[in-house]
Amino acid sequence: MVAIDKENFKLETVQFDPRFPYQNQTKHCAQSYIDYHKCVNAKGEDFEPCKIFFKTFSSLCPVDWVEKWDDQREAGRFPVNLDA
Repeated sequence: MVAIDKENFKLETVQFDPRFPYQNQTKHCAQSYIDYHKCVNAKGEDFEPCKIFFKTFSSLCPVDWVEKWDDQREAGRFPVNLDA
């Protein structure tokens, strides 16, 4: 998990993604979660572009969903292969 510097924290709106042009951001949330974990597996947590995916899913996804997905990943039951 990425540590958040509370003193220098800046609240920002997620950037527009043309793959998800509608108000319902459910798919954008899920895809950003998947993209983040694929990016971390490929490049590591310190890779700057991975942090954009983290910020996106952190702001769009309900905490309950993220906790459920984290539990599924830890148990090896997440429905998407994140190693690719």
